[in-house]
Amino acid sequence: MEFKELFNNMQNNGDKDKAIKMSSYMRNKFPFLGIYTQKRRALCKDFFTELKKNQQIDRNFVNVCWEQQHREFQYIAVDYLSLMQKILVPADVKEIKKLILSKSWWDTVDGLDSIIGSIALTYPEVNETLLIWSMDDNIWLRRVAIDHQLSRKEKTNIQLLETIIKNNFGQTEFFINKAIGWSLRDYSKTDPDWVRDFINRYHDKLAPLSIKEGSKYL
Repeated sequence: MEFKELFNNMQNNGDKDKAIKMSSYMRNKFPFLGIYTQKRRALCKDFFTELKKNQQIDRNFVNVCWEQQHREFQYIAVDYLSLMQKILVPADVKEIKKLILSKSWWDTVDGLDSIIGSIALTYPEVNETLLIWSMDDNIWLRRVAIDHQLSRKEKTNIQLLETIIKNNFGQTEFFINKAIGWSLRDYSKTDPDWVRDFINRYHDKLAPLSIKEGSKYL
């Protein structure tokens, strides 16, 4: 199946009513075809099976998806990178950064942060890049840095987590303070004492939203 066939299948399976609802949910920042996740992945299944046989990242496919008008195509690119994340290497971080900075919103950024996290877990040298991102002017790079360790459990680099969160003290941006809360809440499932102590130590520096989210399971 070639790109054109997949893209035509997507276009032909759109639902205008669903598209309106999906766009509204995303504050009308992007137009949608109106294809929910389960159906989108079903439409891509055969194409991904063939693409995966190559065992190399097809950057052209990713870029073409990102250039498309409808938001579902960016989701397809994220799904594809997630499928191929085991073969991603530090050099791919630069390419993924371009995606984070383009058509940015939480839906694609939160999909890409786990992919970045997977690369960083395999190649710890990527942590230096994430420390830089945690102080970047761009809120989405900061958000990826904060949340890239979600679901790592015992493999969480606690020192890195603490440093990155501290780099984001004093932020007024909702998406940053929410991300801090999520990172603390997620790790509290593994080490609640550490998270409780962290919140107590830095209570005056953490945003109320971060404390609320981070304390959910304490």
